Amino acid sequence: MTPAPSPRDGATQVRLFVALELPSAVVDALLAWRTPLLARCGGLRSLAPEALHVTLAFLGWKPAEAIAPLTELVEACASAAGGSLAGLALGEPLWLPRRRPRVLAVALDDRHGALGALQAGLVARLAEDGWHEPEARPYLPHVTVARSRERNGLRVPRDAVLPALATLTFDGSAVVLYRSRLERAGARYEPLFVRRLA
Repeated sequence: MTPAPSPRDGATQVRLFVALELPSAVVDALLAWRTPLLARCGGLRSLAPEALHVTLAFLGWKPAEAIAPLTELVEACASAAGGSLAGLALGEPLWLPRRRPRVLAVALDDRHGALGALQAGLVARLAEDGWHEPEARPYLPHVTVARSRERNGLRVPRDAVLPALATLTFDGSAVVLYRSRLERAGARYEPLFVRRLA
């Protein structure tokens, strides 16, 4: 195991995560689906189109020196996945967490298990190299499309039904190492490394 560099006093810290980039047609479909919902629910704040992605691993604050080894790790994991993520589809809409939700999301249907395998391999390598502590709960691939304006989440009626999405099958387009910059208007995501998929 290669030890992760420990932050030095005064070292620059960056907030990092790894995600699957979505094709533009999928982003467009998600934007069209959420627009009427945002008009009806004033407690939600929309995310910019470029912020719609599928998180594979949230790494949190790391020293800036971590970017280079993490780039190599993401490249290796994407290559090991075979360079393709075929057979993904938009699934059911979700409030997350289910009690007192803070985000509106859409689940992904990983029909061939390729996305789950990529995520599991990525998390295993990150943990092995000391960059990440895997979560105990099972991985749920999803796209967050809006967030609650309230810190304590939304009160969603038990009988509230979210409209279904049209069936849309697609291939994953890229695995990206992102930097999350926290700003007054919300987080802004800066791609640091993009590994295109076949």
